[in-house]
Parts: sequence; C-alpha cells; structure tokens
Amino acid sequence: MPAGAKVYSPAADMSTSAPPLPPALPGRPLDLDGAVGRLAVYLSEPAGEAAGRAPLLLVHSVNAAASAREMRPVWQRYAAQRPVIAFDLPGFGLSERSDRAYTPRLMTDAVHAVAQEARRRCGGRAPDLLALSLGCEFAARAADESPAAFRSLALVSPTGFSGTARRDGAPLSTRAVPGLHRVLSLPLWSAGLFRALTRPGVIRFFLEKTWGSRAIDEDLWQYDVAITRAPEARYAPLHFLSGSLFSADIHGIYERLALPVWMSHGSRGDFVDYRRKAAFTGRANWRFDTFDTGAMPFFEQPDAFFARYDAFLARL
Repeated sequence: MPAGAKVYSPAADMSTSAPPLPPALPGRPLDLDGAVGRLAVYLSEPAGEAAGRAPLLLVHSVNAAASAREMRPVWQRYAAQRPVIAFDLPGFGLSERSDRAYTPRLMTDAVHAVAQEARRRCGGRAPDLLALSLGCEFAARAADESPAAFRSLALVSPTGFSGTARRDGAPLSTRAVPGLHRVLSLPLWSAGLFRALTRPGVIRFFLEKTWGSRAIDEDLWQYDVAITRAPEARYAPLHFLSGSLFSADIHGIYERLALPVWMSHGSRGDFVDYRRKAAFTGRANWRFDTFDTGAMPFFEQPDAFFARYDAFLARL
C-alpha cells in the first residue's frame, strides 16, 4: 500500500480546546499518510548492530481509551535492541479520528501499511508482529493475507478464543449488532454517552477489570483519560461498542496461520476464557504460555513475559 512518512505533529488531530498530547511512546514520531488516513507512528532507531536486526511491530488493543501507550513496556524492553515500530490504530490515540466506518478491513490495512513502512526502513526484513487483545484479530488477518510479510506472530490475550461456538462467517463479516451503531451515534446522545464511558473513574474501573486487581498502571490510566478528551475520540469506540470491529470469520483465519505463533494470556480479570486454544495445542507452529496476571502480562511480570517471548524468538 503506498504511504508517505513525515515528521509528526502531536496537535494535528486534537480539539482546539484541549492541550496537545505527547506521543504515546518515545522515539521518533511520524505521520504515515495513505489509504487508511493519517496514522501516528512511533519508531525506535537503535545504533550499531541492533539497527540491522529484524524489526518488531506492535499493535495495541481496542477499547474506549485505546492507544499505543498500552505497548509501553514492550517498547521499553526492545527499543535499544532492535528497530521497534508501533502506531495508534485508525480512530485511536493521535491517528486520524474522523467520522467514518471503522471495520476490521480498515484496521488490517493499517497493519499492512505500517508493516510496509517497517520493511522499507529495515532493508526489506520482515518484522515480528506482537499484538494485544482485539488487535490480535487484525494482526492475524494481516499475516493470513500476506504470510511472507511477517517473520512471526505473538498474540497476547487474543480475542476469538472464548466460548465453544465457531466463528465461520463470510470473509470480513463482523459481529455487529444490527442497527446498534446507528442508535449509539445519534447526535442527541453520542457525545454524552462517550463522556460517561470515559470519565476517569470509569476508565479506572475497566482497567481494574483488565488487570484483575486494583494495582493498575497509573501512567496508562492518566494517558487514557487525556487521550479521550477530544470530541473526535468517540467515533471509533462507538463502532467497537456496536460489535463492528469483531470479526465473525476469525476462527478460519487463526487456523490458516502457517508462520510461528506464540499465544500468551493471564489467569486473572475479565479476560480468562481461552477454551478454543485447545484446538491449536497440537500444531507445530504454535506455542503457549500463561501468566499469573491480568490481560496485560508485560506490565505485571515483565521479566517472565519477555523471557518466554525471547525463548520463542530464539527458536525461529
């Protein structure tokens, strides 16, 4: 996908009444313009031998206050060891947040666009892809569509593994509730609804459910509160609430993955149902690890998490 990169302006998509926010991650901030709109991209530029290693591409989760800030511990771990590239998904963080349809197709195309930029900057080397929660569905779809474009895929607390019913819908079909987005987005209450969902106490409540405890990351909470203040921040989350960002065909995508896959998750909080992973335990290209944490184990047990991930990468 054609795309051009330029120096990023943090104030580009913010309301005039809101103070400019810093980028979600350190490193070199860029704008990446293309068919998916403007993406806020963050690059690490390691020196020496580390600059020649395969890049690592990070995909954050989706929720009312999502951004690449969720990937901060992963960035901090690897930014000096290898090129790391992360981005805010369309409609989130400091990426373009215009009023448009937010779909798995749009999100997957964003993964493709940033992966292409990573390869361009890293001598054509295919990146390792690490994604969180619903971001795993977009990452897996990208790897299914372009298997040679990625070296490996790490799925952290992925969606699509709960329950027993299969999701074998038509290609690119979603789990959207018919008519729900139209109701949620009515001007009469859409802004008020989003403000209610993103009050500081409500954001803390949902982070505690994600962690499975009150010991959340305070820096992430503060950034989440700040990133939701702009009026444009509501558009993508309302599509998420309607179910239109969840793929109804995800099980076939996971089953077709042929590249090395590492799946990890926690055992606490609201995201602990991964019954469907039993169907993949016998596959030679899949590896699994479980941590005594919530859904973001790299925040709570970074040493254990990165030791397991490094062991997975060492087998490639």
